[in-house]
Parts: sequence; C-alpha cells; structure tokens
Amino acid sequence: MEQVARHKMGLEELPRVQAIWEHPVFQHEYRRLERLERDRVFCRHGMRHLLDTARIMWARNLELGCGIDREVVYAAALLHDVGKAGQYEGGEPHEVGGARIAARVLDSLPDDLAFAPADREAILAAIRGHRRLREGAGMLERLLFQADKASRACFACPAVVRDACSWPDEKKNLDIRV
Repeated sequence: MEQVARHKMGLEELPRVQAIWEHPVFQHEYRRLERLERDRVFCRHGMRHLLDTARIMWARNLELGCGIDREVVYAAALLHDVGKAGQYEGGEPHEVGGARIAARVLDSLPDDLAFAPADREAILAAIRGHRRLREGAGMLERLLFQADKASRACFACPAVVRDACSWPDEKKNLDIRV
C-alpha cells in the first residue's frame, strides 16, 4: 500500500542507487571530496550537483524517449565525479580515476542489487566520457555529458570573483537553458 502511494507521488525507491550511496568506497571518496572543496566558492561536486545532473539526465531521457532505466541514469550521475578528489590530490583526470572507483563500487554490490553487464559498461563509459564527448558515444554518455554541463548555473554563480573559474567563457552557462 505504502509503495503504491509513493509510486503515485513519484517517490519510487532506487535500491541500487541507495546501495551506491551507502557503499563504503563511495562514502570515503565523497567525504574526501567534501573536505577538499570545503572552502571552494563555486562549482562544488556535492550531492546538489550530482542530483541536479541525474534529474536533468532523467528529464532528457524521457523527452527523447531513450528508454534508459532510471537507476542506470541515477547511478551514472551519482558516480560521475567520484574520482574528483584523486584529481585534486594526484592529478589523475577524474574521469579516469572515477571509472576505476565506480567499477570497484559496482562490482561489489550484492548480487540482488548488481547492474546487468551492459548497464555496468554503459555507466562506466558515461563516466569516462562525461568531460569530452567522443565520437560514437552511447546515449547514456551523451546524456551525462550534456547534463553535467547544464547543471551549472554560471549566470547565478555566488562566487565573488568569477575570474577564478577555470571554465572558458564558451563553456559557461551564462543564461537559463533547457
């Protein structure tokens, strides 16, 4: 009864995504990144960014009729910046480290929460390709690439000094877009 009511309200549970969130490796990397970005005044990579990215991906998935499973979309979004702390501390591109860390997380989910091999590979490909869209990119990769950028409201950036942003002006979202 409660599950039906939650479904009607659009509050479906995402058990595989919840398992990713609760995974000790994910939590370690997420908390590490929080510490590293604590004093950053713009473009943090916390839960707001991850969920904004997921929601934009999900909306585009529905608009385009891609048919990608909701948990696959949310898993890719939740995991896409998991390598960011490693980039800050060691210089490894976060899409490379992130795919490696994401594979560890995905591969250690309990059997009843594991993603199908094709979904796992799509999630990892999306993480690897979310910074630079490659030719032949799959739909999940395209959705993540677009949503990651669209999730940034540069036009309303609270940073006191916008020049501190490392994004070139042509990459910044300087107006509201869909």
